[in-house]
Amino acid sequence: MSSIAQPAPTSRWMVWTGYLVSAIPVLMLLFSGVLKFVKDPVVEEFNRLGYGENLILVIGVLEVACTVIYLIPRTAVLGAILLTGYLGGATATHVRIGDPSFFAPVIVGVLVWLGLYLRDSRLRVLLPLKS
Repeated sequence: MSSIAQPAPTSRWMVWTGYLVSAIPVLMLLFSGVLKFVKDPVVEEFNRLGYGENLILVIGVLEVACTVIYLIPRTAVLGAILLTGYLGGATATHVRIGDPSFFAPVIVGVLVWLGLYLRDSRLRVLLPLKS
């Protein structure tokens, strides 16, 4: 008998709910990343946040890359970790300037992990929420 915890059977509704919950932050992050490729719509916001225009494309590539890594099932946990770091930086930036919308990236991060938790049984084995 093995002492390694085995993933519990996953119901279809949980997996599909996980994909639906994951779709919300993915669409938001991809839209935000693509806007950074266009550059013009975000220049004023970057100046308000205290970042130079030279960082717009770099941050856009980083945002899209982390989101794509999250989308690939085999690398979704790594993507969630990377997105947590990215969104933590966004939260810190908004807190630094006293912007009351600092909670938005926190909510997106919670949705990233909630969606992954619902769709990946391996994560539920690592973090069981019931006794």
